[in-house]
Amino acid sequence: MFPDLADSLMKIRDNIQDLIDPFHHGHYYTKAIGNSFSIKSVLPAMFPNDPELDYHNLEGVHNGGEAMTLFPLIKDLPPAEQEIARKNLLKYCELDTYAMVKIWQKLKELCG
Repeated sequence: MFPDLADSLMKIRDNIQDLIDPFHHGHYYTKAIGNSFSIKSVLPAMFPNDPELDYHNLEGVHNGGEAMTLFPLIKDLPPAEQEIARKNLLKYCELDTYAMVKIWQKLKELCG
């Protein structure tokens, strides 16, 4: 679609690592993870009782289902509610990103 950016975009793509791989391939496992390798299972297993990494502490959006339901509705909300919904979605996305960083750091720490 963007031939002028193809080389740069392919370099980025080639450097992306899926954090599910170490869990899916059995390189890291604890009983607390259970049978799911989703971030919602892995994160509390690796960082139990850490309120900073607890999706339940968020306001309005606590999981991907809620985020997907809210996002298309924002355009129909009154401006004040749009702002609240937007902030809640951004906080959810922020925690998702931070969670991936924390998982990556923990895996690096465990590998030495």
